[in-house]
Amino acid sequence: MSTLILHLPPSAPGPQTEIGYTLTADGHTAARHGSAAPALLPATGRAGEVVAVAPVRALSWQRVALPQGLALSNAARLRTVLEGLLEDRLLDDPAQLHFALAPGARAGESAWVAVCDRAWLRQCLQVLEAAGRPVGRIVPEFAPAAGEAPAYYALGTPEEAQFLATGQELALVPLAAAPVLLARSEAAEDIQADPAVAALAERLFTGRRVALSTASERALRAARGAWDLAQLDLASSGRARALRKAGSGASAFLRAPQWRAARWGAGLLVAAHLAGLNAWAWQERQALAAKEAGVRGALTQTFPQVKVVVDAPVQMEREVARLRQAAGGLSARDFEPLMAAAGQALPAGAQPTGIEYANGALRLRGLDLAADALAALRERLGAAGYQAQADGDSLLVRVEGQP
Repeated sequence: MSTLILHLPPSAPGPQTEIGYTLTADGHTAARHGSAAPALLPATGRAGEVVAVAPVRALSWQRVALPQGLALSNAARLRTVLEGLLEDRLLDDPAQLHFALAPGARAGESAWVAVCDRAWLRQCLQVLEAAGRPVGRIVPEFAPAAGEAPAYYALGTPEEAQFLATGQELALVPLAAAPVLLARSEAAEDIQADPAVAALAERLFTGRRVALSTASERALRAARGAWDLAQLDLASSGRARALRKAGSGASAFLRAPQWRAARWGAGLLVAAHLAGLNAWAWQERQALAAKEAGVRGALTQTFPQVKVVVDAPVQMEREVARLRQAAGGLSARDFEPLMAAAGQALPAGAQPTGIEYANGALRLRGLDLAADALAALRERLGAAGYQAQADGDSLLVRVEGQP
């Protein structure tokens, strides 16, 4: 499953606004990247996913203590609570803002809240949906994360260069003010810089190594995270989220590098099962062939005159019948045993007006038996190994199982 990662612009886009994109098949490497108008963005196919990345400049972060017993699934109630908790901290009217809780947030605990302009985010989603690229998930380009080591980025263009420090909190300042921010840290981490500001960062940070970091690489990393800003009134249905999660999981298993060993293991397991099934089928075929050879051998050894074996059971039955006939013996299909069985099974007073015998079947004419009498007759004949079939005023008696 391919994933189209879109880099949302910091201002509300229009139908002709070029939007940066990264197309990936495994979520780790970019198959294509560039920028295009919404209608000209690459397609992902029916099973693909579109992920939008909100730029770091478009988001602000607030830490709140969620009330005990708050139902996080109730979007209207949750928004009201967040507006009340953040009202004194925000410069804009809360009604104009969009809120999103950190993944794994629970009532009664502290959690990060991502805040952005509601109209801007809606405009971005509407433009993309109108272009046939509906967004399934919205992720932040950077997000605070407890326990992560600090990382530093030089972002933007030479005219609007910015410096970002990540870790348990995010700090975004103009690039010129970065030395002051770095003075608080004794660690000597590398500075990861956009290609456009790499030279500027090298001149500014003479004591640190500057490594290139593209927007495409950052988008891939952000899309692999657990965040989803599409919450509250922008949330997708539970079924859609489950389908996206299942599709993303399947795509990661099939393509992601960290699952390579698991894929090899699964392939070897399937190959072993197939080999085992083939070996078992071969053994079954060999056993069946041995049984058939035994039957053919018994026929040719018992009746040497049989030179060609076509259907061993039928041929053996025929040869046994010939031997019985030559010895003067009777089989269950002969006239006398059929007459004896029919005479014992017929109800008292039932006398046929005509008797015919041909091909191992006895036909008794002139019998008009009631349904209960016919059922009793069939039961008695069945116990003796015969079957009876009514045919008008006739009764056909033959060996059970004989066509």
